Amino acid sequence: MRFITYLLSLLLFITFAICKKDYYQILGVEKTSSEKEIKSAYRQLTLKYHPDKNNDSKAHDKFIEIGEAYEVLSNKEKRKNYDTYGDPDGPGHGHGHGDGAHGFDFGEMFGQFFGGQKQRGPPKADNVQLNLNIPLKDFYTGKLLEFDVNMMNSCPSCDGTGSQDKQRHTCSKCNGQGSILVTRQLGLGMIQQMNLQCDECGGIGKVVKHKCKKCHGQGIFKGPRHYEIYLRAGQPRDSHHVLNDEGDKHPFMEPGDLIINLREEFDKSWGFRRVANNLYRTEPITLHESINGGWTRKIKFFGDEEGEDDYIILKKEKGDVIMDGDVEIVKGKGMPIITEDDDVELFGDLFIEYKVIVPGGKTNKKDISKDEL
Repeated sequence: MRFITYLLSLLLFITFAICKKDYYQILGVEKTSSEKEIKSAYRQLTLKYHPDKNNDSKAHDKFIEIGEAYEVLSNKEKRKNYDTYGDPDGPGHGHGHGDGAHGFDFGEMFGQFFGGQKQRGPPKADNVQLNLNIPLKDFYTGKLLEFDVNMMNSCPSCDGTGSQDKQRHTCSKCNGQGSILVTRQLGLGMIQQMNLQCDECGGIGKVVKHKCKKCHGQGIFKGPRHYEIYLRAGQPRDSHHVLNDEGDKHPFMEPGDLIINLREEFDKSWGFRRVANNLYRTEPITLHESINGGWTRKIKFFGDEEGEDDYIILKKEKGDVIMDGDVEIVKGKGMPIITEDDDVELFGDLFIEYKVIVPGGKTNKKDISKDEL
């Protein structure tokens, strides 16, 4: 009889272990959902339950739960382990999660049965993307870029604690454990013990007794951050500059990164076009200049980082004939080439394509789209 009672107790515990959080259900997606669908659902839910928009403690708990679910389902390896074994850490860890649980660690199960609980690190928040539009001149000369970004920061009034006294106090209900042990009498001499998230502190183990008036107890506050990054001369267009751990701040979450995308402002290129390390320019000339030559043209160029003007001199002797579409190459007047040795200066070339303007007609100048650059 005792053996049967033991088996029934074990079966009930296994049933409880399996019925833990279903990450797919939390994000409102199917198990067959793509990475894009999961990310879209995550973004919509974080906007809905973001602490900046909700003062409700339940919304805060939901926000943390959403972050935990996304941390698993956005990682290919963790998601595969979760679907296969029921645990993002793979076989041998055995945390049952909904109908995805297929493997169990009985040692840990009995540990949970008698009050044990595995501690996990805080989830990592999403990275933040920022586009900086930069003139071609700055890509050519290099420049110290200064800019401000409105981000979620730790509240300056309470140092991110959410509390007026800048202290989070140990939860009296769970004694700081974040969970409480619940014992249920099932009859026939059977007892079921379960670890449940503490409803007083939301599983954090700490509570705020007097909420900060500035952030309303959230611990975060939206405001500007100032950054300075150096754009190297010759830096590729559409490259990235990553500032680690400089994403939005969230309570109980590790911040993501701030990823700065370096875009080119095409309407501030002075008539030059960049292709890899070379520069291209379409230069219109008259039919008279094309046939007779004997002319000089001074074109403003990018200069240097100190702002000193530079010029490209185009010159043709009398009798030099230029046909429509002829190309002249000016060596060393293309983009700077980044090298490992800062003392070595290398440059691409400048390609000048001549377009002859016919009297009473239109120039044959090509209209080159940004996609062709």
